[in-house]
Amino acid sequence: MNLSEIDFLLVITTFIVLLVIVMMIMVYGIFIKKKSQLILSQQRKDAHFEQELAISQVEIKEQTLNYIGQELHDDLGQKLSVARLMTNKIILAGDREKDQIAKEVNLLIGECIQDIRNLSKVFISTQVKHFGFVESLEREIFRIERLELLKVKYDINNHGLEISPDHALILFRIIQECINNVIKHAKSNNLVIKVKDELNFIEIFINDYGIGFNPENKADGSGLKNIKNRAKIINANFRIRSTAARGTEITITYQKPSPWKG
Repeated sequence: MNLSEIDFLLVITTFIVLLVIVMMIMVYGIFIKKKSQLILSQQRKDAHFEQELAISQVEIKEQTLNYIGQELHDDLGQKLSVARLMTNKIILAGDREKDQIAKEVNLLIGECIQDIRNLSKVFISTQVKHFGFVESLEREIFRIERLELLKVKYDINNHGLEISPDHALILFRIIQECINNVIKHAKSNNLVIKVKDELNFIEIFINDYGIGFNPENKADGSGLKNIKNRAKIINANFRIRSTAARGTEITITYQKPSPWKG
């Protein structure tokens, strides 16, 4: 082999080596870019999730304060007003009547104390993470029935189901918003809530028997869009079907996280 052939092979070998190095650099560059994009996308998702979580926490606190205010005015305030009127009667009453009035006042005060204890539990338990999704939902149903806003038919196949606290908070807020929409707009006296715990998902059905509405209506669409966006960030699917004069059916399907993740 003469010198020119050796030089030629050396040039070819050098070219191939350089080409491989350039390709490796390009592949590495693409890998880094994709990785950076994935990290940035995940950071955006995390930031969006944290924002929705914070909003849900504030909304639940506002809902709780509204409930406490209504209870203080409508129930506790009325009982204390009656107790005050009855104590005024004691001055003019006879001995026997005074004893009866005193007993009734004592009973009223006892009811007021119990009401205050119940309200304090509601106030302390504003965070769903303190007592779980199921108990939060059942407390909300109790509140609705306590205020005689709706007659609720409630069914659940597993009272021990568990959802991560952050996801439970957002899921509960979605349900709470749906219930509030029924109270405000459906013109219905009845509500059906069913919770089915399946192997890989949890399905929640919310049915009213009110006047129904058009989901495509722009006035209603923005609220539904916000609910769907919230559902999406916790890997849940939100479906709604409404028929005039037959009411609205809502189905929320929450996909359970894989046990292999995290």
